[in-house]
Amino acid sequence: MMLIKRNLLLFFRDRANVFFSLLAVFIIIGLYVLFLGDMMEQSLREQLGFDSDKIGVIMASVTLAGMVAVTSVTSSLGAIGVSISDKDRAAKDFLTSPVSRGKITMSYMFGSATVGFVMTLAALTTVLAYLALNGGALPDAAGFMRLLFTAVLSVLCGNAIVFFISVFVKSLNAFTALSTVIGAMIGFLMGIYIPIGQLPSAVQWIIKCFPITHAASMFKQVLADGELAGLFMGAPTEALDSFRKTYGVIFEYGDFVSGFWSSAAVLTATTAVFCAASLAVMKLRPQQKI
Repeated sequence: MMLIKRNLLLFFRDRANVFFSLLAVFIIIGLYVLFLGDMMEQSLREQLGFDSDKIGVIMASVTLAGMVAVTSVTSSLGAIGVSISDKDRAAKDFLTSPVSRGKITMSYMFGSATVGFVMTLAALTTVLAYLALNGGALPDAAGFMRLLFTAVLSVLCGNAIVFFISVFVKSLNAFTALSTVIGAMIGFLMGIYIPIGQLPSAVQWIIKCFPITHAASMFKQVLADGELAGLFMGAPTEALDSFRKTYGVIFEYGDFVSGFWSSAAVLTATTAVFCAASLAVMKLRPQQKI
């Protein structure tokens, strides 16, 4: 617990690290407010052939739900930077201490997961407040529980993936480059900048096979499905299904269409696989290394 507390303090005291771990989120918010929001709303109006006050809320729900999933990855990645810094500056201190390497490793994992969960809850609270102020309906008690459940799964899965990647990173320079690449790509992988259904088929499959995208899908289902049902009331079922597939609310794999619980199963399985892979790699590494 003391090691976890140390890692949390190191992360939150470094304001630059906190800022850059959320840089992708700030970029998404800025692009949505300045460009994406109006473009997506206008595109949906043209697609539907009519206007509605709910269009803005729906597009905000779909876009900002993806932003919450992005936060779970980028904030966990920023917190894992503490372990990379220790490799450069404090490796010998840890190796000469009576603390086992397993405890040191677990402190990094739990510390980054804690940071990811706190940041994700903060992002989710901000999104809910924004939607409420713009006329959106807040989820009911069951919806809130689903959002909390999704946040936990999203953080665990994102943290497991980025921790596994970080095991192979040896220096702060390499970690900075990795963070930059992930921050630049993740918005596209979540289908935030361009609706998934408007991308080439091969790219769609890459996005649909990216595990954290399922977290975005789960957030979208809770935040947007209620408004979508009202907007498409009286329209053919195919029209609603087409919108949900285009904007990544659900994913289609041949004859199978993902739902909330199938996406939850993907996140759970991915977490287990990457946690097991990280432990296996750590066991195979030379004992003199953290």
